[in-house]
Amino acid sequence: MGVNMEGANFSLTKPSAGAVIYLRVSTEEQCDNYSLDTQEDICRKEAERKNLSVLKIFREEGKSAKTINGRPQLVEMLEFCRKNKKEVKAIIIYRLDRISRQTADYLAIRKKLAECDIKMISATEPTGNSPTEKFIETMLAGFAQMDNDVRSERTKNGMKARLLAGLNTGYVPLGYINRNGYAVKDPESFDKMKAAWELMAGGTKTLKEMAEILNEQGLRGGAPGSKKFMLRLQTLSRIFRNKFYIGKVVSKKYGIEIQGQHTAMISEELFYRVQAVIDGRSTKAFIPIARYNRDNPDFPLRRIVKCGHCGTSFTGAASRGKRERFKYYFCRNRCAGSNVAVETLHNATRTKLKEISLDEKTITLLNAYIRRTYFDRVATLSKRREQSEAELKKLYDFRQALIQKNLEGTYSDEIFKEQNAIIEDKIKSIKIAQDDELLTKYKLENIFEFIQSKLNNLSETYENAELGQKKMLLCSIFPQGLQFERNAYSNTPISKFYKAILDLQNDFISFGSPKGNRTPV
Repeated sequence: MGVNMEGANFSLTKPSAGAVIYLRVSTEEQCDNYSLDTQEDICRKEAERKNLSVLKIFREEGKSAKTINGRPQLVEMLEFCRKNKKEVKAIIIYRLDRISRQTADYLAIRKKLAECDIKMISATEPTGNSPTEKFIETMLAGFAQMDNDVRSERTKNGMKARLLAGLNTGYVPLGYINRNGYAVKDPESFDKMKAAWELMAGGTKTLKEMAEILNEQGLRGGAPGSKKFMLRLQTLSRIFRNKFYIGKVVSKKYGIEIQGQHTAMISEELFYRVQAVIDGRSTKAFIPIARYNRDNPDFPLRRIVKCGHCGTSFTGAASRGKRERFKYYFCRNRCAGSNVAVETLHNATRTKLKEISLDEKTITLLNAYIRRTYFDRVATLSKRREQSEAELKKLYDFRQALIQKNLEGTYSDEIFKEQNAIIEDKIKSIKIAQDDELLTKYKLENIFEFIQSKLNNLSETYENAELGQKKMLLCSIFPQGLQFERNAYSNTPISKFYKAILDLQNDFISFGSPKGNRTPV
């Protein structure tokens, strides 16, 4: 009896050893002819040709071979081979670069497998244990690394070329979107971010407060395609330091600062004014800031008034009597006589503010001084702007020459960074000096009206103010707090600015009199 074996897809010889198949494809190779299914088909045929039975298949998709980190299937395969080294006699791969594109990593893996008496078999390349085959295998691994290095070098050169052309190489910051490789305005966030820069330049908001404002407006951080997150203080710190918003493309890696092809959101003057605002803040300042005080409308003077005996800030509390609650301030160190009824301390504060209120003559003189100073400042800035434009042009030209020398290798990176930092400081100083936007933003008459209505009777201003405004008023006039001792304020230093105004008032200078000394207006 005969048996027809035509069309049979199995071997009459029983496989003598087992093998595993490792398949890998990177993200950029997915569209090429390196799909996992294609690799598996070729590797299975190679196992059949070598008379090996396939014990397990490890599939790694979307993983780069630049390093062995972040490739769980490779790690799992090596562990599987170690535990089953009696059964596994070979690893079959489509090509050697599927294991690694780094020669050192590949040789280390091959050595580790050889210790377990496991061979590496490439389905499309000559591999074996003879000296010639091992040499060719090492050369192929070296070619894989060279190909990877050439690609990397081309990528770096391409990124550098984009930088020199004024194009951004990473994802664009908040307010812009990337469209066909170019940064363009984001219609949903551009105007909001521009307003945020202007608000930050006013110096009235902290980075934390700005983050809260932008979060309320619906703005979110995160690269395109990634998970979005709420804006935090650290994120805002990076945003308000980014020169991309003034039309510059900056690379810390190459030390390059180029005029970008995108539309600038703000002027350089506004950018450097924000830098000055951020640099001028310090959370370790000795002067207490009103916004850091806990808000309690019953105790607005807490942490502002200090004990005249030990200098410790007063706090507030309430005790329950038979019929009502009694509110009082006291020193944290419980100094003798430091317990003060709330109304007693509030009355003392009103009296103190009334004593340092400005009279009509002083307000008139102060307004005249502000008017004269304002117009003098405008004239000075106008003249300074004309002089500084030429100096700015020289600094920009010098920095461009410095960049060129660095690219040519004449100046080392250390020298370039040192000189570029010096130039940047000079540009920053000139830009801040040029800035006159704040002068043109405010109307003098509104300032005069504010001085008249608020400083003429500080006691009334304090009484009608909200809690935050009360604290800001007291911290502005008494930056080191108010010293309270023996039911009265004593030795309380006043801010230098306000003291200068009070000295003018206390000198009893007659204003506008035809006789004696006249105060110039």
